[in-house]
Amino acid sequence: MTDNIKLTQYSHGAGCGCKISPKILDEILESSFSMPDNNKLIVGNHSKDDAAVYDIGNGKALISTTDFFMPIVDDPYNFGRIASANAISDVYAMGGDPILAIAILGWPINIIPPSVAKRVIEGSRSICVEAGIPLAGGHSIDSPEPIFGLAVNGLVDISNLKQNNTAREGDLLFLTKRIGVGILTTAEKKNLLKEEHAALAADQMMVLNKAGAVFGKMDAVHSMTDVTGFGLLGHLIEMADGSGLSAEIDFNAVPLITDLLVDYVANGCVPGGTNRNWDSYGQKVNIKNSEKLELQKNILSDPQTSGGLLVAVDKSAVKVFQELMKEVGLGEYCNPIGRITKKDIAVVTVV
Repeated sequence: MTDNIKLTQYSHGAGCGCKISPKILDEILESSFSMPDNNKLIVGNHSKDDAAVYDIGNGKALISTTDFFMPIVDDPYNFGRIASANAISDVYAMGGDPILAIAILGWPINIIPPSVAKRVIEGSRSICVEAGIPLAGGHSIDSPEPIFGLAVNGLVDISNLKQNNTAREGDLLFLTKRIGVGILTTAEKKNLLKEEHAALAADQMMVLNKAGAVFGKMDAVHSMTDVTGFGLLGHLIEMADGSGLSAEIDFNAVPLITDLLVDYVANGCVPGGTNRNWDSYGQKVNIKNSEKLELQKNILSDPQTSGGLLVAVDKSAVKVFQELMKEVGLGEYCNPIGRITKKDIAVVTVV
């Protein structure tokens, strides 16, 4: 029975493409309600970071995050793996080590059999095993659409904590996964995905960003975040703007999930989240090649699910960082995709 279920048919959105756009999210979070100061809260709502961070003493901090979404793939086991890798990534993006996960499950119990939900949970457990943490419990509700994710806690030495708003002028930018997940999954929905690309997106989304815990120990890594639903441009804008700076990226240096990504875009395989992203922050971006504006916008604003780490590294330590990347199996991503620059009119310039 579970083999006949195609999960993506039961949801109106997919993966991190379900995220509310940055513009609308800002409106939702705006508040005149003043919370009392808490000198133990290192990272909270005052910044747009990947997780909350709380000082627990002895130079250690607790990282706490949650992430969940609707299916981005049909296979329930892989859906559980992808959603879990995506949630755990927030801890790695802060330079920490995950220690514990709690499941979040919404399920249309009268439409999709419980046996399918069981496969989702099994997929989640498998990723938690890879991360070396227990899936210790959770909460479930009967919902109109399938939803799954995790609440994850982690630990970090405060000296190794990485934030998304601490980049410095001159830092070089590195990206640890390829761009184009949203485009490929949209192509699959439109029955336009080439057979040889069938597993590309899922395989990448199930890769843990464990390298973040290693990068966190390097002082020359000034800032780090993971690239998810807001696309590469959205998360780079958060990094540059939050740091009071701007950034420049070389479009030709951005790793694409397939060389045929351009063809998929030309055939209309652009998720709805791409336009929502661009409508939210397009005014902050200068794409210099006007003839390629639509193409570059659609690729660089493409919502990523369980995307790679975006890392800002002191230019004096780039060679050391590149060697570290090779040691952790990321040698193919050793070329920088851009740099952090002094504050300019445009937050991000694409050359």
